[in-house]
Amino acid sequence: NTFMIEKKKTELYQELGLQARDLRFQHVMSIATRNNRIIMRMEFLKAVITPEFLLILDYRNLSLEHWLLSQLASQLAGEGQLVTYSLPFEFRAIEAILQYWISKLQGRLNTLQPQILETLEALVDPKLLSVDRSKLHILLQNGKSLSELETDLKVFKETILEILDEEELIEELCLSKWTDPQVFQESTSGIDHAEEMELLLENYYRQAEDLANEARELRVLIDDSESIIFINLDSHRNVMMRLNLQLTMGTFSVSLFGLIGVAFGMNLESSLEEDPRIFWLVTGIMFLGSGLIWRRLLSFLGRHLEPTLPPHVPAVLKKSQPAAGRVEIKNSLKAETFGLSRTLPNQ
Repeated sequence: NTFMIEKKKTELYQELGLQARDLRFQHVMSIATRNNRIIMRMEFLKAVITPEFLLILDYRNLSLEHWLLSQLASQLAGEGQLVTYSLPFEFRAIEAILQYWISKLQGRLNTLQPQILETLEALVDPKLLSVDRSKLHILLQNGKSLSELETDLKVFKETILEILDEEELIEELCLSKWTDPQVFQESTSGIDHAEEMELLLENYYRQAEDLANEARELRVLIDDSESIIFINLDSHRNVMMRLNLQLTMGTFSVSLFGLIGVAFGMNLESSLEEDPRIFWLVTGIMFLGSGLIWRRLLSFLGRHLEPTLPPHVPAVLKKSQPAAGRVEIKNSLKAETFGLSRTLPNQ
């Protein structure tokens, strides 16, 4: 049965036997017990669980309202992941809330993952000479959302892990074990409710750990893609710098032999300007000299920029050779190194 009530805060915590701070709306994540009541805070989802009912505080949230009307009733009826129908009501209520929160985190990850992969595929392209700023902006926004998701997963895991590390806290979550004599008798006859509660919490801790691993893989993929983008940009930048250097050397070569034309352009009287073949001769010398100097500079640039070949490493001697042979070969190598012509005796 699902129904809505409106009460003042003072009336509500007096009826539940709680204190005002227990119903305080804090945007945190915690699971605690007070006066045989379980208080669960999952950021905007705040609930109070008793052995008889589940109270959702201020559910004015669209996705939360949809969950309350369509999914919560079936989950409380025992259709959860662990099928806790045979266990008390608080088990089904805790499982319903944890399942809802895990599904929210899973939905956020499923929304981010294809967007991040699509953006990275568009950015990591060696043919691109520049990076699209709109894609970088989208990647930045997705990276922030991924960081928030990683933080929420970390807080969720820490909240559950604090309970799993304390056996007393797990016992306190089993409300019906202490209020219903029949349930207590069943627990003493073989059904360990504390162990069932531990398995329930551990199951959702493991799911959160799997989501955290997927988010971590996306983070590593983003970091690796950023490195690839920087390498591609550096490669294109080096190409442009090398082209600029080659053009600068060509300009220097032409300017150097252009001094000849400057010299002939001065108002100097000589017998050379009377010969019509001198113009073509000087022009040819200028172009030929400029080309030779430019080729010389390019070869100098290539020798200093091209990667050198690694030094030749002699083959490693086989271990199957006898010891005497190894010593003889080693001594022969030493003799050749120091320029000795005699053969050392075998030792």
